[in-house]
Amino acid sequence: MRPDKPFAPACERNRDPILAVLGTCLHGPRHVLEIGSGTGQHAVHFAAHLPELTWQCSDQPEMLAGIRMWLDEAGLANTPPPLALDVNGDWPEIRVDTVFSANTLHIMSWPEVEHLFERLPTVLAKPGLLIVYGPFRYQGRHTSESNAQFDRALRIDAPQRGIRDFEAVDALAGAIGCELLHDHAMPANNRCIVWARR
Repeated sequence: MRPDKPFAPACERNRDPILAVLGTCLHGPRHVLEIGSGTGQHAVHFAAHLPELTWQCSDQPEMLAGIRMWLDEAGLANTPPPLALDVNGDWPEIRVDTVFSANTLHIMSWPEVEHLFERLPTVLAKPGLLIVYGPFRYQGRHTSESNAQFDRALRIDAPQRGIRDFEAVDALAGAIGCELLHDHAMPANNRCIVWARR
């Protein structure tokens, strides 16, 4: 591995549990837009194991060089070059049948989360799937003490950040025509939530 290539240990830990969920809901050739691809580790892992998918990475412009390192090293035919996507700025002109995002909602401000959902219909076709991985609160409560500690640390570092309430996010999804299909419990007190856009 190149010494300058970005690496996130959490991606190595959670990639196989997430892959198991993706394998149950993504069947046949699908075009996936990953919002907030981070290092690119998830993309190459999922694209290698699910070769029938086209896995389109996207992130803020300053993240794209690191993602390209992972994609170039893997050399997979189903991972096109990453796209610039800033939730608050310009979105790429692309139409997909699946949107995936991991560990993004809690690092955005709530207005940014709202804006993300408002813009999703510009890229997510009907019918389509929306899949979001990360920690959530339920009925205003954390699912574990470790999540509560993580939430406090997030807010100390940046007050606009924080673990989101599932009910509030589900309402945003419902407002754009997405219906909850599955809410999977995942290791380390995370969730992988799947909505269908009808």
